[in-house]
Amino acid sequence: MYRIIAIALSLGTALGIAYAAADPAAKPTDPQIAHIAYTAGQLDIEAGKQALDKSKNKDVRAFAQQMVADHSSVNAQALALVKKLNVTPVDNATSQSLTQAAVASRKKFASLDGVAFGKAYVDNEVAYHKPVNSALSDTLIPDAQNAELKSLLETGLKLFESHLQHAEHLAKELQ
Repeated sequence: MYRIIAIALSLGTALGIAYAAADPAAKPTDPQIAHIAYTAGQLDIEAGKQALDKSKNKDVRAFAQQMVADHSSVNAQALALVKKLNVTPVDNATSQSLTQAAVASRKKFASLDGVAFGKAYVDNEVAYHKPVNSALSDTLIPDAQNAELKSLLETGLKLFESHLQHAEHLAKELQ
């Protein structure tokens, strides 16, 4: 049941990203891309913090700590870049969709404890990273105009692909 919730919430995330990318006239601008990327990272930090608060499983906690540390590092680099470029990130429908789905996930997971929480969190991480990684590789990186932004997104994608692999491995162990 919790896997279905995680998949449904992540499908909403994927649809929000796909919707924003579907209309070529609506290609995201660099300030929008910066906001989307930062928002996606921040939401994963918040999910990781929730897992650290609720889980007692050492593997789930280690994974959550890695999510918090890695996404915090990438977001710090993103903030430094937008400051350097004197760019103000622009909120947009994709960022809002990501936020709404994440808030719904955290709310659903708040009532879970123990093994049920750990499994739901890790399944959600698998389901979350798939559309976010696809959005990075298929839309955000190709549409980014600034070379430094594009490079940061490419570096982030490599890291986030390893997150997906780690989450998939952990999900199999928790079955």
